[in-house]
Amino acid sequence: MQSPYPSSALDAARRAIAEQLREIRRDSGLTGREVAARAGWLPSKVSRLQSATTPPSDEDIRAWCRACDAEDRIPDLLAANRTADSMYLEWRRVQRTGLRRLQESRIPLYERTQQFRVYSSTVIPGFLQTYEYAASLLGSIARVHGTPDDVADAAAARVERSHIIREGVHRFAILLEESVLRHVVGDPATMAGQLGYLLSVMALPSVSVGIVPAGRPRDMWTLETFTIFDEERVHVELLTAAITVTTPGEISQYAHAFEEMVSLAVYGARARSLISASIDSLD
Repeated sequence: MQSPYPSSALDAARRAIAEQLREIRRDSGLTGREVAARAGWLPSKVSRLQSATTPPSDEDIRAWCRACDAEDRIPDLLAANRTADSMYLEWRRVQRTGLRRLQESRIPLYERTQQFRVYSSTVIPGFLQTYEYAASLLGSIARVHGTPDDVADAAAARVERSHIIREGVHRFAILLEESVLRHVVGDPATMAGQLGYLLSVMALPSVSVGIVPAGRPRDMWTLETFTIFDEERVHVELLTAAITVTTPGEISQYAHAFEEMVSLAVYGARARSLISASIDSLD
């Protein structure tokens, strides 16, 4: 069965907790039905918890350990469970005070990062967005997630923090799927302005932009959008969540995937021709 969790690090953390619950039950000599009866649950809940199909709540862990006479295991399991929970950050929780604060909250991380590696299969990355494109995109996000309407301020904050592409020692390696160029955000005029701006920033010495052409055979499948900050962390963006990966092995996997995408991308004149063709298609 496919994992219900979008990060292998999170998946591993959840499965490790589930395996500990299973071991506790086995050590107690109880069957799954007996644990369910002692905890006041349906047997199916025990199956879901020990197969990592459903993540346990803190109270689930307490009830499981009490049923198995293993209350001494509760503190460590609770700590592991909360660590796993912290790896999965719901957008609604982050955005509940509006999108502007979300943009501003990332400034310290952006300012201390020297090397950014960004792969996007969805939209133009925030570093390279025009105000009009950002406002259209953030307006859609606010509508879908039901967040407070501070789109104008949020778009301004996003553009303001993009000053780092022109300042300091930051370096940006950007990879875009060609479909990103064809997905119209806002109206054709907004998209044309965004693609024109993308062409202009490609001339900056700090920015490298590669385009992964559509319609070609490839060994590397399209991935979720992600950003690698130095060797410190990876942010993976999903519809309902932002996942932060900090495990070195996980970061290495994303770095390897990025290099695989680099081998598929075109640069320079070939990349500019794809962008120009996308602009022409808007007429």
